[in-house]
Amino acid sequence: MYTLPMSMTKEQLSRYSRQITLSELGAAGQKKLLGARVLVIGAGGLGSPAALYLAAAGVGTIGIADSDVVELSNLQRQILHTTADIGKPKVLSAKESIEASNTDVEVISHAMRVDSGNISQLVADYAFVIDGTDNFDSKYLINDACVTAEKPFCHGGISGFFGQVMTYVPNMGPSYREVFPEQPQDKCTRSCQAGGVIGALPGIIGSLQALEAIKYIIGSGELLTGCLLTFDGLRGEFFRVNTNLRSTKT
Repeated sequence: MYTLPMSMTKEQLSRYSRQITLSELGAAGQKKLLGARVLVIGAGGLGSPAALYLAAAGVGTIGIADSDVVELSNLQRQILHTTADIGKPKVLSAKESIEASNTDVEVISHAMRVDSGNISQLVADYAFVIDGTDNFDSKYLINDACVTAEKPFCHGGISGFFGQVMTYVPNMGPSYREVFPEQPQDKCTRSCQAGGVIGALPGIIGSLQALEAIKYIIGSGELLTGCLLTFDGLRGEFFRVNTNLRSTKT
């Protein structure tokens, strides 16, 4: 789902010069980013860095879906929002922050609680989905809708000092539900409210989610499909788990 620009302006060539010089991206890749549409579900700890880095990279259209308002307790990790935004809908705060960082980007606000009645229509308008939610009902909902619609998406999970990332692309590895057919019970899966979270952790995981979206759009690199990347912030260690071995597909 791309609308490629015929050319880039002088300002765009300057803004994106450090990534245009990359052989894996180049001018052609930058045009793909400018024409791409990415949906970020959740404007919280994961959605904040993911959306900001997508915008900085020049992803032309970013959808933000969230039904919450900014609270003081959010500010320790949700870097889209500031003290002045307390009480403001998160989608509005996110839109203002993203557009202030890059005027190339169109932000589409979806001020809604994503549920079974609206998610199919929501994901249909985007080429890639980032799961920035913090509860399992939403994660399975996003998974099922994207699998049905054959939409790629990137899952992120955080708790305490621990995080995880995996990407689903049709026909390239198992989905989140196939890897976790039942709600997992481990140190990466407690909600931030229940288990707490160090503020820098969602910055790491959300940035990885943005990178997965960028790699998918430009068609470069190896995506986190068929594996689960876990991060132990206390030890500073990443570990890859082969999820193909856990897939229920035959």
